Amino acid sequence: MLLLASAGCGSSAGDGGDEGATAAPPVRDKGPVCVGEAPADGVRVLRGGGFRLPGGTGVQYAGASADGSSRTATLREGARYEEGQREWKVAVGARVPLAGHAYTVRQVCSYRVVLEAASARDASALAEAPASMTSTGGEADAGLCFTTNRAVLKAAADGFPAEGESLSLVGNGGVRRFPTGLSLTVSYLDAEAGTAGIAANCAAVPVAAYEELRVGDPLELGGVLFEVTDVTEAVVRLTRPAAPRP
Repeated sequence: MLLLASAGCGSSAGDGGDEGATAAPPVRDKGPVCVGEAPADGVRVLRGGGFRLPGGTGVQYAGASADGSSRTATLREGARYEEGQREWKVAVGARVPLAGHAYTVRQVCSYRVVLEAASARDASALAEAPASMTSTGGEADAGLCFTTNRAVLKAAADGFPAEGESLSLVGNGGVRRFPTGLSLTVSYLDAEAGTAGIAANCAAVPVAAYEELRVGDPLELGGVLFEVTDVTEAVVRLTRPAAPRP
């Protein structure tokens, strides 16, 4: 079943609902980087990863396509990959049914898809405050990892370097952990080609798998927008923009 709706105009990106334009699209991606507008309380599903949703279901951003003027994404049902899961090819405006719950696609980017819950009950459940703001690891961190709660998102953002500063991820197989349960690893480095991969996990769910990252590419982690600013034999350096691009 395909859910392919007409794409909205404009492009935007950023953390916390910022709607400025993003960096140039990745190599071999014709762009645009983003299509549509991301609501501040939208569900951000990151490229290659999954997001747990109310009702015991989830959704994954499994694939992307752009032709220079429009952008579509392939969404897959379930927070983690399993055989036999349903998939939908979607553009902005598509309505996606997930285990009896409905979501509307509001933005499609090279690095994320933003969904909006159709029911007030699901929107409220997504914004519910967790029992604790302290990460304990594993599935117990679900309330910190899969939420639109403003306090949690602020705590996640505060755990990263400040705006204008950089985050260096070492490509030695080590894991970098953050206060709200997110962990990051460099999945590969190819300094000769100038490419790298970054994998993110939270609450025992792969929440992002960015591949073929190059200098200038945008990506999102923990609700915060970054840009790849260096790829070396040892390190991938990500910089948090000081301000949204116009």
